[in-house]
Amino acid sequence: MKLTVDLIGWTGASLLLLAYGLVSFKKLQADSGRYQLLNVVGSCCLIVNTAYYRAYPSSSVNAIWILIAIVALIKARWAKTN
Repeated sequence: MKLTVDLIGWTGASLLLLAYGLVSFKKLQADSGRYQLLNVVGSCCLIVNTAYYRAYPSSSVNAIWILIAIVALIKARWAKTN
């Protein structure tokens, strides 16, 4: 189980770093759905890892990160329909 949780955590960290790198090098826009989706999936993975290790402050930060990304996705979708 520990190995699985560690792999999930490393995957989440990689996804968040990938998202940051892609925005930093202008390969994705910060308001794009792909960027926000990378943030949501990466943070979900990190929540699994940090909750397993009882690192609740990090779990909380990632939960907030997810909420921010979801709100951004909703706003982007709303802007496209209007």
